Amino acid sequence: MTRAAVTLSVFLAISTTGLISATRAVADEHGGVSEWASYTAERAVTYATAQVGTPYKFGGSGPSGFDCSGLVQWAYKKAGKAISRTTYTQYREGSAVPRSRLRRGDLLFFYSGPSHVGMYVGNGHMIHAPRSGRLVQIVDMARYYDRKLVGARRVA
Repeated sequence: MTRAAVTLSVFLAISTTGLISATRAVADEHGGVSEWASYTAERAVTYATAQVGTPYKFGGSGPSGFDCSGLVQWAYKKAGKAISRTTYTQYREGSAVPRSRLRRGDLLFFYSGPSHVGMYVGNGHMIHAPRSGRLVQIVDMARYYDRKLVGARRVA
């Protein structure tokens, strides 16, 4: 199976499970619909989710491998928005967003520093490049990452 076919299969599987919504509206924590994500942010989410299964690569900025900040920078660049390269500098871009107002495409920052970044994809999930030996993946934030969240930024 080609990478394109695998990517399409993963996208379809994620779509049918509800991790990626067919519309741009995002359910808030109370089950209501909150703000719409921007077109650029939606495109960045689409580009990022197409990379599910790509290997983590320290210092990687794609497309054959990514580290966490390289993945979000690459996805936003493909969507037409330039953002900086490192987690630390990305944390200073855009505007702060409270957890209760997250939209698809918002950047999520973790640990002190911060030292890790992911992209919110809706319904309490994010996509990220976790660490060496792992693949780009979509995860449920409630299992671990909610406790480690130090901030979120809206860059588009």
